[in-house]
Amino acid sequence: MGGTDVLVLDARFNGSSQIVCRFDNKISTVGYVDADGRGHCISPLLYETGWLPLHVSSDNGTTFNRAGSWFSVHTGKLDSQFKALLVNSTRWQYYGTPDVRGALQMIWNTSLVKAEKVNIELWGYREIGEPYSENWLGEWHYLYSLAKDHPNNGSFSFVPKPAEGEFSSWELGSVRVSSSYYSEGLWNVEAAWTEDHALAWHLEEKFRQNSAAWALEKCLEWDQLENQLPSFLSEIIDCPCTLAQARADTGRFHTDYGCDIEKGSVCTYHPGCVHCVRAIQASPKYGAGQQCCYDSTGAQVLTADSIGGSTPDRAHDWGSPPYKKPPRVPGQSHWVYDVLSFYYCCLWSDNCHFYFKHRPSSDCRQYQSPSSAVVFGDPHFITFDGISYSFNGKGEYSLVISEQKQLVIQGRTEPVDGAMINATKLTSVAMREATSDVVEVRLDRAHKSLEVLRNQHTLSFSEQSWMDLHGVFVFSPTPTNVTVMFPSGAGVEVRLRDVTVTTTVLLPEEFKSSTLGLLGKMNGDATDDLVFSTGQLVQNPNDPAELFNFGASWAVLNTSALFTYDSEYLLTTFYYELRHDKSFFPVFSVPEDPDDPLTDQAADICSGEGSQFCRYDILVGRSPAMGNATRVSFQSHISLTNDLKQVLSCGWIPPPSNGKKQGTTYLQGAKVQFSCDEGYTRKGSAERYCQKNGQWSGEETSCVISSMKTKENQ
Repeated sequence: MGGTDVLVLDARFNGSSQIVCRFDNKISTVGYVDADGRGHCISPLLYETGWLPLHVSSDNGTTFNRAGSWFSVHTGKLDSQFKALLVNSTRWQYYGTPDVRGALQMIWNTSLVKAEKVNIELWGYREIGEPYSENWLGEWHYLYSLAKDHPNNGSFSFVPKPAEGEFSSWELGSVRVSSSYYSEGLWNVEAAWTEDHALAWHLEEKFRQNSAAWALEKCLEWDQLENQLPSFLSEIIDCPCTLAQARADTGRFHTDYGCDIEKGSVCTYHPGCVHCVRAIQASPKYGAGQQCCYDSTGAQVLTADSIGGSTPDRAHDWGSPPYKKPPRVPGQSHWVYDVLSFYYCCLWSDNCHFYFKHRPSSDCRQYQSPSSAVVFGDPHFITFDGISYSFNGKGEYSLVISEQKQLVIQGRTEPVDGAMINATKLTSVAMREATSDVVEVRLDRAHKSLEVLRNQHTLSFSEQSWMDLHGVFVFSPTPTNVTVMFPSGAGVEVRLRDVTVTTTVLLPEEFKSSTLGLLGKMNGDATDDLVFSTGQLVQNPNDPAELFNFGASWAVLNTSALFTYDSEYLLTTFYYELRHDKSFFPVFSVPEDPDDPLTDQAADICSGEGSQFCRYDILVGRSPAMGNATRVSFQSHISLTNDLKQVLSCGWIPPPSNGKKQGTTYLQGAKVQFSCDEGYTRKGSAERYCQKNGQWSGEETSCVISSMKTKENQ
């Protein structure tokens, strides 16, 4: 939204410097120099997210001799400390509906606007022009001020008045807090903005007199518009069948911040649900999005059964490249085409059938779970087709190569700290898809957190957990947890557990038979998983020496390495040396020494499936903590593969006309029961089961008028 004070790093200015900042090579704003000689820029109002070029001038824009970059973030993903907040935002967005009146309040952090007095301004957003044409544009406009010269005390309350004249046509907007020093409505000044929201409190008097009738009229207008627009439904991805699948498929789906089970399941737009996810990638032609919602049983909720069901979106909430124009403007395009209409048809009036006609839930009959592979501990590997083995080389290796999808994922292994005998662990993962930015996730020097690099430069996630990069998204909610997502649907999860890095790779069905590397050939056939880089098949997967040679064959070439070498250690150990250290020989088998003090600890910690990996890491790596982390990583992978197991759906089944159905789960083994209203008799099955062939058992159910009722009417 603009108005953020941006500190210019690694530069000092004198008091006479006149700072001008140019964002994205075209938008200039006036900055300033603080008392410590540091330069500041004020970010402009933008219609895109991601890293943008930033150039700084100290001579009032005559020359721009300093260059850098600045990250524009979706307002919904920005931490609340950087925004003005609507107190009880539901009241703001229902104001004027029955029984919602009185004063409204907003609050903000006073440090966001360095001024003694502020103006409180309403700005509106709309999209104009012919949809899907070159003249389709989004625009923000200053409308009017709610207060002038208000003390900058962090709070403002007022009783809204209905809009009049031309202002009444603005239905979406945001409230801005800015210094009274500037003229009202001046662009690109330091400010704090609220979230975008439906301007119920601002709407015309007609809305307050009969909000349901006003909303129905708007709903019908939207229905007519949708009838004229092209359908986008055929090009969006199907939803996962279960909540477990939706949360596990992190390469293609991500938590919807408006309905998050980790944050108390406050699902304003999806009552009855506990969690929703959004498809990460927008559809290719129309920039559309998919939203999938689930109830407390883990079943997908459909709009055909509930107002809180899953809904597709004409405009993806997070926008999509190249951004800037509808329907790809982050946040606002989604509000215009998918959220305001929900208010019209469902929240301000009871006409959801119009909304769901154009935004029907997609079921999961076509959903295909991704395949997963993992690297963990003193490197142990489980391939996409389930083969497990250990490779303890020291160097840099190809985990996944897919020439068809142009995906490359590489891993670096280094000796385990303090190991008395040769053992290694994964310390860095670097990746790229096609022409995307190179993303590297590595252990920091203290081995206490993960460091994320973009094209060899460190990224900071201190102000936001999500970043839109070129051709790739990165999510890091904590310093020990990073997920990287590519347009192909490939996902890479990197987790730090007790100084060991676990990396999980998820690949959708489209990668079938197109992968090679240490994580194997993904084709559902475990017998051909382990292939040397020369194309030969590993003959004996139980021979540690052959497996070691297999792993060594996948050492990366100097010309193809994606890693960053920004220290003397990395340069001398990896960059100037062979990528596979031929002088390093690991221990292939666990030493059996009854006098070893760690033997009893290994027996206590390691048990059940996968215990051999845990034992190895304790007795060879000499670390019970590492062995326990290996055990946890193995169990997590098993849980992930269980969550991702394919689930069969028979598809939604309707209730009969003049009747009801009981049951809203449509997966294999589910039962749906039918009954008829009074005066009607059932024909067909009273209950139907979802069978393993994907078909419903029994006969179609209908309710026909009873013969007794027919006679009464004669």
